Amino acid sequence: MPVKDNEVFAYLKPSLDAHTLGVNAAAELLRSCGYEVITGDTQISSILNDIRYQSNQEKLVAWLRENKITHVGLSYRLDEGVAVNMVGYVLYALRANNMLATQGGPINGISFAGLPKACKMIKEQFNDVILTFQGSESPQETLGKYGVPEERIPAEMKEGSKYDETLLKFGEAIIRKKAYLDMKPIARASYQDKGTMKDTLVKRLNATMTDNYAPLLRAHVGPFSSTATREENVEEFLNWCKHLSDTGYLDIVSIGSSQLSQSNFGEDWGDRPNGGGVPVNKPEEFEQIAAAASPMLVRTYSGTQRIPEMAKVYEDHLNTAWHALSLWWFNKMDGRGPYDVYKNLVEHVKTMKYIATTDKPFEPNTPHHFAFRGADDTTYVLSAYLAAKLAKKVGIKTFVLQIMLNTPRYTWGVQDLAKARAALSLVRNLEDENFRVILQPRAGLDYFSPDLDQARIQLAAVSALIDDIEPQNEQSPPVLHVVSYSEADHLATPAVINESVQITQTAIQEYRRQRRAGLVPDMSKNEDVLARTETLLKRVGTMVDAIEEHVTDPYSPEGFYTIFAAGFMPTPYIWAEKDEFEYVTKWRTKPYHGGVWVVDEEGKPVSAERVASEAIRHIPEIQYRLKQRNAGLII
Repeated sequence: MPVKDNEVFAYLKPSLDAHTLGVNAAAELLRSCGYEVITGDTQISSILNDIRYQSNQEKLVAWLRENKITHVGLSYRLDEGVAVNMVGYVLYALRANNMLATQGGPINGISFAGLPKACKMIKEQFNDVILTFQGSESPQETLGKYGVPEERIPAEMKEGSKYDETLLKFGEAIIRKKAYLDMKPIARASYQDKGTMKDTLVKRLNATMTDNYAPLLRAHVGPFSSTATREENVEEFLNWCKHLSDTGYLDIVSIGSSQLSQSNFGEDWGDRPNGGGVPVNKPEEFEQIAAAASPMLVRTYSGTQRIPEMAKVYEDHLNTAWHALSLWWFNKMDGRGPYDVYKNLVEHVKTMKYIATTDKPFEPNTPHHFAFRGADDTTYVLSAYLAAKLAKKVGIKTFVLQIMLNTPRYTWGVQDLAKARAALSLVRNLEDENFRVILQPRAGLDYFSPDLDQARIQLAAVSALIDDIEPQNEQSPPVLHVVSYSEADHLATPAVINESVQITQTAIQEYRRQRRAGLVPDMSKNEDVLARTETLLKRVGTMVDAIEEHVTDPYSPEGFYTIFAAGFMPTPYIWAEKDEFEYVTKWRTKPYHGGVWVVDEEGKPVSAERVASEAIRHIPEIQYRLKQRNAGLII
């Protein structure tokens, strides 16, 4: 049924599922077409965790009525059976309370976004009553499935990027020829500490860098079975690490550790849900992982509580290749940890000071977490620069700059290049004999199609996009995070990971060959990219100048909290702590001309000066709150 002019959408997900990017992207598409969209708060997310109980069903129905919802959108990207049960209970609650339009109620439609298998099961079980989305739909396809009238779709949303079309054609040629299947592992140079507990990322880069350099490749690996014991799951991961090590395609393995591994390491977990991921719970298991993975380097997620202590565990028992923290994220605000934002920042800065004593690199997982929640491209770049300057201040000597492309998925490639180059330029301005920057780009988390052939093409295309960040430097990127092509359909096995590595390395080498031969455009001279980069640099420069002039001690936990809470980094789609961060969510953002921009009430882009001046006005209030808190007057 086509959506109506006065439709009010509610997008809901259980708190057990931390993935919000797809929900936020769909919500913004509908808002751009003039519809009202409400996202469920933490209370609704908790209700959906246990929606099988009648009391929770009644609370959900009451919330839908109170907010005058006419379309319910549900999302869950973990276990398919849980997804089907959740949808079933919601549908039962709506029918039992005469909420459906066919019963004379207000709900005109129900949609579900999740993994392909879950979508298939839901379509079969509920006879197409539920509209399903697998995550691979283009903006136009998404709006078309909802039945949004053509005249409501903004003109700029219908535009495309010729550069993206060129990259996909290149990717298609790579996959159709299948030559990538013949690619052998890269022969990496040996050196004294390779594969030992004294090995480091810097040592490996220094030993393996060549003129036409094939980047070190990192992949995220995390098998989990709900029917196996914790110990059996860890054993399976050890087997995967050994296989990846023996086959030799991968250089760095990232442990896809479970939520409980991050939040409750070393405790008795009892029957608490693991939430997917490798359930590591003992220091000696990290030692076993390091041994099984050798000579690959290994890294893992940070802890979400006892964070400095966990960093020391990773250092002493895993010899982690580098440490990664999310600063403003992985806490109560995004449902990933127990701390509030300020305490999280305090703990992260303590941890960064410890990291500085280890001489290990530090990676901030910040830009893409802002982008996941609707932040504009200026905030994306700004967050990277702020994190780098803080890292340098506390004594960290090596900074890993992770750039997640295709985030959100409808970002044009020319804008991705501009974002990457702007961030890289600003962070490299901090380099000196005591501070080194290592670029680590990757594809977007929700970029890939569940159609595996199309996903392979997309992986080859994004590999070329990655190489265009610095097209005249064949030693860039030094490290590349490979997102396996199967991610939208199923967990990547070692075979899929190795094939993804083959696709990535083949695409980069072939793209470089074609560039040298003049067969592909030299994107270092592309005027559109140059102009977009300059725009971002100016906007970020405006924000940094305002922050450093008006925020007391900006590169500190108090400073970072003030910067965020005052509204220097507009992020409209945070799911929790909304009262505390009213100025963060004050501004709207929307997709425009391939990027994401802060806009006013009329949908027109807002200057960085205006965003900064509004945030400056809020600084005294935020600093007063912090003083109250630190004096024990606010709990």
